[in-house]
Amino acid sequence: MSTTTVERRAQELDSDAQTLLDTLVEEGAPDLTQLSPEQARALLGGLFTPDVKPESVESVDERKIPAYARDIRVRIYDPAPDESLPAAVYFHGGGWVAGDLDTHDGVARSLANEGNCVVVSVDYRCGPEHPFPGAVEDAYLATKWTADNADEIGAGEGIAVVGESAGGNLATVVAQMAVENGVDAPEIEHQVLFYPVTDHSFDTKSYEENADGYFLTARGMVWFWNHYLRDDIDGANPRASPLRATERVLSELPPTTMFTCGYGPLRDEGYAYAEALSDAGVSVDHTNYDSMIHDFANMRRLADPFPGVEAAEDVRQRAGKALRGAFD
Repeated sequence: MSTTTVERRAQELDSDAQTLLDTLVEEGAPDLTQLSPEQARALLGGLFTPDVKPESVESVDERKIPAYARDIRVRIYDPAPDESLPAAVYFHGGGWVAGDLDTHDGVARSLANEGNCVVVSVDYRCGPEHPFPGAVEDAYLATKWTADNADEIGAGEGIAVVGESAGGNLATVVAQMAVENGVDAPEIEHQVLFYPVTDHSFDTKSYEENADGYFLTARGMVWFWNHYLRDDIDGANPRASPLRATERVLSELPPTTMFTCGYGPLRDEGYAYAEALSDAGVSVDHTNYDSMIHDFANMRRLADPFPGVEAAEDVRQRAGKALRGAFD
């Protein structure tokens, strides 16, 4: 396993991140945990859907994947429609409660261009209306659909899974399910995990030192988990807490690119998962952005008056490079 930093948290916060946090305070941004799920979705939706021209991708199309008693909406980004490319099935963040295709449209576009791959962004079901394992079921079905329809969507050159935060959780859970299901499962060749949720636990040092004041809070994560799980028993299930998967399952996972952030509550469980994968024999490339806050990959451009975070560009480029390298 390669890790680019020794210390997990820098002495000072990144200046762009600090300016964003200061602006959130100045604008009176409410405590997420005091909101209803509908209010939280509106708040985060407003922040992450700036009124700007999006990054250009040659082809952007939407489909509905038929599933039992529902459809799963996906948005497909193809940077080169005349070529056959690899696919990256992408799961947005938002604590399994908020977020959608629009809030993370910018990341999906960058991944398609930087990774030279067809990105299939999945609008999975969220809690509390659709609690665990609803999101997991949708994530796996969308990945299976991508594999089964790869040639049709111009993506017959391999599949990766990619996700941010709760979406990172779903991405690696899908990879674990593919190992467990074996026959007819999608063959996943790489996983890219941005600051993933890997364990239903709140007792790490990063939860303690980054409990408040750095965008995602410890109480915010408790709020998200409580709206996602049916009960605490679900939290022990590896399909909610992938860090708890058996070594046999971990050992068969694909090469992994991991990003964590020094000022995020999820930092240490990301480290723990990277170490568990490495110990199981999986190739892991782990970069810790020690001065960054949670969700920074989606902060390149934000709604006015909130400033963007320059490091978002760097981590998107690194993710794209990892995707390109995965299929060489």
